[in-house]
Amino acid sequence: MNSPSSPEPSVERSLTLNFIGDWGQANFHRICSWLTQEFCDRAGPRSRVGIWNIQGGGIEALQQVHDGEAQLCIATPAGLLPSALTGEGVFASTGPMPSLRSLAILPQRDRMMFAIHPRFGVKSFTDLHRVKPALRIATSAHDGTNFIGYVAMQILEAHGITKEVLESWGGSFVLTTRPEQAIENMSIGNADAVVQEAIMTPWWRELMEHQHLVPIPMQADAILSLRNQHGFQPASIRAGFWKSNNNIKEIPALEFSDFLVLVREDLPDDVAYLLTWCLVEKRKAIEAQYKHLEPERSPLTYPLDPVAMAKPSIPLHPAAERYYRDAGHIKN
Repeated sequence: MNSPSSPEPSVERSLTLNFIGDWGQANFHRICSWLTQEFCDRAGPRSRVGIWNIQGGGIEALQQVHDGEAQLCIATPAGLLPSALTGEGVFASTGPMPSLRSLAILPQRDRMMFAIHPRFGVKSFTDLHRVKPALRIATSAHDGTNFIGYVAMQILEAHGITKEVLESWGGSFVLTTRPEQAIENMSIGNADAVVQEAIMTPWWRELMEHQHLVPIPMQADAILSLRNQHGFQPASIRAGFWKSNNNIKEIPALEFSDFLVLVREDLPDDVAYLLTWCLVEKRKAIEAQYKHLEPERSPLTYPLDPVAMAKPSIPLHPAAERYYRDAGHIKN
């Protein structure tokens, strides 16, 4: 375990907290479990934490924290999340949630990309509009709860592929909630193309290296047209990330990185301080759970850097900021 860089805090009273992770089998639940143990080791003797799952696409987790139903949640991608404060963009249906604050940003290098079965002979969006194939596109539902579905539809529409256009070609969307569900639909032949994130997973490697999917490069002008919204930033997947002739060159894609650990601004200071201390000072314990993977193949990109953790896209809770200053991770 790593040596603490600041005095170990504690909370003497016993607390019952509710955290919101993911659907149950992904990284947010793992992170919540780690954080729960570290926190309860330093809180009153009857302290306990419930880790709740989501059923939708993650936006509901922020609502539940903002509404006081839970004390902490984790959300991604970090670039989209500032809009939660104002109720814009992906959060237009929820309204503003100005009381949300961060404890940390956790690194995850991810991209959203579009790929298509090689039988169509399509290698670009220009080809796609020329050929007009009757594609079944697998992605997540744009249902008001799903970050992935929202971003996927924005990307496709920016490239001129609306639901109406796709249906005019004889195509359709194959909609699910979670990333692996969309990938599975592509893998077993229920879809001809996929728009999805989680590029570091074995699911994507299988599609790219064994089913030889063709990545469709995102166009800079299309991404530029979305940049008036938080989080729509161009990114790329490096050449050779997959062992595929279709990845000899860098693949233009969309940024979809990093996790925010979110609370409400009225979370008691001693609780927020201790949680932040645990996130930073006990980080080796969560890093160890991913070290069997190369950093760029890990869904939590390690090592965690405390200075970077102190720079989330939503402002820090005051007690979290105090911890980072006490520990020397914020200098001014």
